[in-house]
Amino acid sequence: MIFGLFGKRNSNQTIVERQYAVLTAAARMPELYERLGVPDTVMGRFEMLSIVMILFFRRTRTSGTSGQEIAQEIVDAFFEDIDYSIRELGIGDNSVPKRMKKLAGMFYGRLEAYSKTMDAGDVAALSAALQRNIYPEAAEPADMSGLAHWMMAAESHLSVTPEEAIATGSATIPEVA
Repeated sequence: MIFGLFGKRNSNQTIVERQYAVLTAAARMPELYERLGVPDTVMGRFEMLSIVMILFFRRTRTSGTSGQEIAQEIVDAFFEDIDYSIRELGIGDNSVPKRMKKLAGMFYGRLEAYSKTMDAGDVAALSAALQRNIYPEAAEPADMSGLAHWMMAAESHLSVTPEEAIATGSATIPEVA
């Protein structure tokens, strides 16, 4: 009987996998890179995945227990995916934990910075935060106001997403207008 426990799937796993696939597909929308100024680089993709995860995480902060559990499992999957990607890039096993700690710090720093500006409805401040994070060393960074407006629209879209969509892993992120 105890051996049956080892093969048991997490009851949320299918939901998490479905929702994570939707979120990662949203972060890969070509318009984000072609029209909104996000560089199509490893770090640019990290930035977009972070933004999409932040948007979803913000939506689920007011969800019931199951929505918050799913959100946490999706963030865990995000970090597992990053860990895997770092290893695929050929980073040695000894360096991975240090890089993961740095990337986790970056993610949670962005969560805090973007949340402050979004809570205030300040598109200009959000745009400035995006510029600092996406183009940290550029003398002439791209205009991030389009991305900031898209984030605000995506948050509005998610805010009216029913709890059932969160609980079933079928919440969507809008396309770039």
